[in-house]
Amino acid sequence: MLHSCYGINEKGHFTIGGVDTTVLANKYKTPLFVLDEQKIRENCRAYTSAMNKYFVDGSTIHYASKALSFKGIYKIMSEEGVNVDLCSLGEVYTAKSAGFDLSRACLHGNNKTDDNIREAIRAGVGEFVVDSFEELEALEIIAGEENVVQKAFVRITPNIDCHTLKAISTGQLDSKFGTPIETGQAEKLVRRALELKNVKLIGYHCHCGSQVFETQPYVNQTEIMFAFAADIMKKTGYAPEYMNLGGGFGVRYTENDPQIDIGENIRLIAEKEKEICKKYNLPEPKILMEPGRSIVANAGITLYTVGTVKHIEGYRTYVSINGGMTDNPRYALYGSKYEALLANKASLPKDTSVTIAGCCCESGDLIGENIKLQKAERGDLLAVTVTGAYNYSMSSNYNRVPRPALVIVNNGKDRLAIRRESYEDICRNDI
Repeated sequence: MLHSCYGINEKGHFTIGGVDTTVLANKYKTPLFVLDEQKIRENCRAYTSAMNKYFVDGSTIHYASKALSFKGIYKIMSEEGVNVDLCSLGEVYTAKSAGFDLSRACLHGNNKTDDNIREAIRAGVGEFVVDSFEELEALEIIAGEENVVQKAFVRITPNIDCHTLKAISTGQLDSKFGTPIETGQAEKLVRRALELKNVKLIGYHCHCGSQVFETQPYVNQTEIMFAFAADIMKKTGYAPEYMNLGGGFGVRYTENDPQIDIGENIRLIAEKEKEICKKYNLPEPKILMEPGRSIVANAGITLYTVGTVKHIEGYRTYVSINGGMTDNPRYALYGSKYEALLANKASLPKDTSVTIAGCCCESGDLIGENIKLQKAERGDLLAVTVTGAYNYSMSSNYNRVPRPALVIVNNGKDRLAIRRESYEDICRNDI
């Protein structure tokens, strides 16, 4: 099995967190998202233990909410002592509704409106990641009007090629995110931030991309960012309290993907960080990282019921399911690869190559092509693995399809975390 939370029981059924997925499907119906809470906590602890071991006191992680945002995830993060980053007022509202302490949250986004800034300040969001000159000036004005001194990072573009998909690469020179070092604009942004009275610059932020399996891009990014920090310190006397190195560690979606050792990756980054700080006589800052996908992806699966199985002789076999791009758009968007199995036939060999097709009226509505599967029949239960990240959070109502329910399993028990949408829910805002 790809990950430790997946298994096959004595009935030959696929399990997650030790719970029989056929039982979950019967109880909650399909399509259905399922998360293993213990796997999420295990992933959090892999980061926090390594951060505590290799970086200075006060270093920590911010869970990247965009990967999966709902009330239950913030409760888990709070209990694990994990901070969060938020990308919208919707995520701010969800975290606050869950009782999360927003002083332990930072607000991201490349185009924060004045209303976004004001409402986030009023909600008590602890830190802002400032993306541009315009945003910095707006934050200064609005923080003054709200009578606060707002803590902030400036987002710097290190111009790193992290060897990932273009659509999820964020550290290149011409990214929509951040301000580049190479053009001299990053230095000007920092100097301006240091002049302000209602914004307190606490450090720098960078992010090279997502689904990165190699360590070297992070080592390169660390070298660039700390050299930049040392240069600014030499010119202005300012040394950052924090350095946020972003997230992006890759997750094993298929057997062909490598397994990442989170602790070892962090050790190598820390080794480079300490070397550079010593070289430039730069005080070691507290290190922040922003894992999202690598916290929740492998803790999740999606369950579907098989409908039509269509054989086109000499071409392919379509296995159609009662979900698709409305609950998992990643194959349609990026060609992202997944593995799947028939949960009710999990012990049988996967000896058929199929295309898994969704139910939407769209030719591109596929979960994957050339996927090995047990022989499928109408009524089988299909499980797609590693769907905890960027599936529910990117889901839609295309074709007026309701979003699935989400269930959490924990120590052999299950609980409903998000109710299935009804048709009434879909029409609720129609006039």
